[in-house]
Amino acid sequence: MAFRKPQSEGARPTDVTETLVARSTAGAVAVAWDADQAVTALYSAHYRSLVRLAALLVRDVATAEEVVQDAFVAMHGAWRRLREPDKALSYLRQSVVNRSRSVLRHRAVVEKYAPKGLPDAPSAENGAIVELERTAVVKALGGLPNRQREALVLRYYGDLSEAEIARSMGISRGAVKSHTARGMAALRTVLEQQ
Repeated sequence: MAFRKPQSEGARPTDVTETLVARSTAGAVAVAWDADQAVTALYSAHYRSLVRLAALLVRDVATAEEVVQDAFVAMHGAWRRLREPDKALSYLRQSVVNRSRSVLRHRAVVEKYAPKGLPDAPSAENGAIVELERTAVVKALGGLPNRQREALVLRYYGDLSEAEIARSMGISRGAVKSHTARGMAALRTVLEQQ
């Protein structure tokens, strides 16, 4: 169905594109359009460029198309309240920009409050291997001399500093370093043999 502007008495019939061309070349021609005709003319002339604008802003073509469609629907509903119908394209552009901003704000809020996924749980095989390694380390620790075992347990399981280990064991820091180094070498040898 072709949309035509309302005809005045004695005026020749023209269609929407003729009126748009007449407005752009002859200045502002006062023609009373209804919302359907105006939105149809603007849609056919500017839809693609407005979608490109919105797509650049929201980085998603489907969302950009929705934003532009919503802007046209809103303009259609507010057509009678437009003070200057000649500035309808400016109104549409501003509406597209504002709606794109709203989409981006909504995305940011959704991402901020989206439930975080659970961390990947280790596989059953991984758990079994860890348990075997732990058992092997504990067994190898049992075979070390007391001072080396104490130094390693306090250092790596107790997470104590050398000074704290020295105080706990009643030995010097140098002795702690020595016992720790010898214990690590002994553990490495035992574990590599398994």
